[in-house]
Amino acid sequence: MEAIKEFDYNTNRPDMVIPEYGRNVQKMVEHAMSVEDRTERNKIAHAIISVMGQLQPHLRDIADFKHKLWDHLFVISDFKLDVDSPYPIPEREILFEKPESMDYPKTENRYKHYGKSVKNLIDAAIAIDDKVEQSALVGVILNLMKKNYIMFNQESVDDHLIISDLKAISLDQLEAPKDFQITSTNEVLAITKKKSPTANNNQKNHKNHKNTNQKQNSYKKRRY
Repeated sequence: MEAIKEFDYNTNRPDMVIPEYGRNVQKMVEHAMSVEDRTERNKIAHAIISVMGQLQPHLRDIADFKHKLWDHLFVISDFKLDVDSPYPIPEREILFEKPESMDYPKTENRYKHYGKSVKNLIDAAIAIDDKVEQSALVGVILNLMKKNYIMFNQESVDDHLIISDLKAISLDQLEAPKDFQITSTNEVLAITKKKSPTANNNQKNHKNHKNTNQKQNSYKKRRY
């Protein structure tokens, strides 16, 4: 009985260290490692670098791209290829060293819907000694807080909550000026819609559509 021929599937082959260069480059590196003559091995290494550069032309835009190619060559060989590199041979531990974790900026997530600019304004208001000037800025902050709240949550909000949040964010160092009235929700929505590019575009589209219909109706009347 004739033996069943085994097909050379990729799943049966060794994993590629850097798949971007393809299996042929990996085979070339393996061949270079098997060459005993150092001079010949160096020639093969330079030829492999040339092929790698052609396969990855985008690396030419990167500073020291040749240096990067040589680093990749040693990585593909598992740092076992003994050749004369024009650059320092990278150390495995340094090359694969994980970067230190960065501290994530700590912010007050509970009030993130107001935005960082509101927090900066509150800090600025706290630093003002003139009570009249401070009250004027607090009024601006309260209106801005309400607008941001409505835009973020897409719903109305009680003014008492805005005032309460102001006191909480300022650590009870600020409060609403006496007899101050925060802008009504309807006014906030009207201002927001007026400034919204989407709303303006919708109005323009509606107007253009209306004008088009009027022209079509006028044409029909003239025609019939």
